Amino acid sequence: MNEISRRDEISLSGAALRGAPWKAAAIGAGVVTAASFGFGLITGGDLVWALGLGISLFALIAAIGSVSKPDEGDRVTRQARLWALGHPWKFALLPAGITAVLDYPVQLVLDGEGVFGSAVDALWHGALVYLIAAVLTLTMRGRARSSR
Repeated sequence: MNEISRRDEISLSGAALRGAPWKAAAIGAGVVTAASFGFGLITGGDLVWALGLGISLFALIAAIGSVSKPDEGDRVTRQARLWALGHPWKFALLPAGITAVLDYPVQLVLDGEGVFGSAVDALWHGALVYLIAAVLTLTMRGRARSSR
């Protein structure tokens, strides 16, 4: 069996995310962020939590949307999506990393927990996205096999 490097795995994950529903992810994340912030104004929530939720949802919608239709797109994208469906735990690393990278500055600037506390919060959000994206991709794999 041919093993691929971590760099190749990230490249395959990126190729699988090419053609993801970015617009739907941005709209969905924006709506949830606004609703969460509005609800937080009533219940005492905060902007940082709402933005963290929106960033996480953005990455999840993009990840799951990219593998939900593995037979669409060009040949490279289709092959990368099939790889992602076959390796959900490896595929989920990129959406988790995207979440952590986007969430860190929000935590650092708006939350005031400092460099270390912000990093822990961002990594925690990334870990949740990793788990959810991997499990959902795993369930998509079963659906993709049954539809063939």
